[in-house]
Amino acid sequence: MTALSQFERLESSGLWREGPQAQRRDVIVSFGDASLVISDTRERALAHWSLAAVTRLNPGAMPALFGPGTDAEEILEIEDEVMIGAISKVTAAIEKRRPRPGRLRLIMLGSSLALVIGLLVFWMPGALRRHTVAVVPPTVRAEIGQGLLSRIARVSGAPCHTTAGDRALARLRARLLGPGPGVLVVLPGGVRQAAHLPGGLILLNRAIVEDFDDADIPAGFILAEAERAARQDPLDLMLRNVGTRATFHLLTTGALPVEALNGYAETVLTRPPASLTDAALLARFAAAEVPSTPYAYALDVSGETVLGLIEADPLRGRAYKPVLSDADWIRLQGICGG
Repeated sequence: MTALSQFERLESSGLWREGPQAQRRDVIVSFGDASLVISDTRERALAHWSLAAVTRLNPGAMPALFGPGTDAEEILEIEDEVMIGAISKVTAAIEKRRPRPGRLRLIMLGSSLALVIGLLVFWMPGALRRHTVAVVPPTVRAEIGQGLLSRIARVSGAPCHTTAGDRALARLRARLLGPGPGVLVVLPGGVRQAAHLPGGLILLNRAIVEDFDDADIPAGFILAEAERAARQDPLDLMLRNVGTRATFHLLTTGALPVEALNGYAETVLTRPPASLTDAALLARFAAAEVPSTPYAYALDVSGETVLGLIEADPLRGRAYKPVLSDADWIRLQGICGG
């Protein structure tokens, strides 16, 4: 289904340009339940735009020009009036549900003015960061996460996407993490194994779903990233990295500077994952009813450095509900088309 109930499937042709210097390409634009998928004529995904971020760049003019944000370098040109109307209807509905930017900025500015007085006297960047983390709403966190993902995709390649694979990925997330904001994303490269971003995004390298025969292994990497995100707020971790100036900019404007997003996207791709205790991981695996042994051997085939996860596996010798059906696991393994 698409985001509009009257359409089971909605596609149109278009012209897509990856950047200012790139040539325009003939593409197929697919309208999904939460995204626009831009594919080449061989149905290989080139870009994956969140509907919440899609922006009309030339209102009232034809052909319509769209981008995945006001500062994005990608441009999509569409002449199909049905597709243009569908995008406009959904983005207008999303915009109505968002907090009014002026009101949000006024509230954030009022909070920041009181804080600035204290900063001028005591100069406490830690307090500024903690205050910002506390007041930034979920919608802004999601926008920051999508902004980082679009920059990571320039290095890793566009997120992998198939209709069946996306459904399997959504079922996997629901099985492991339950209801709530966020999404699982499979990337062709870039991240070493897995990473997480503000807004509930968890990134997986395609090798995690393609190189193993057991769905419990990617489930383990997802649970480990969820535990890292629970132990330190992803936005707090980011603000520690980008510094006080960028933090103050977020607090007063509701957005991070472009250079801060670019720099942190590189950090996500290069930093090693934060270490986790066996006790924390085992508790997470037990709560999700997923065995820890497959994940442990994926980390160390010899088992020597992960002996605690193997010997104390909470599901050792117990029956449990599979994280995915065999059919969904096969669909997920083909999400990158190879």
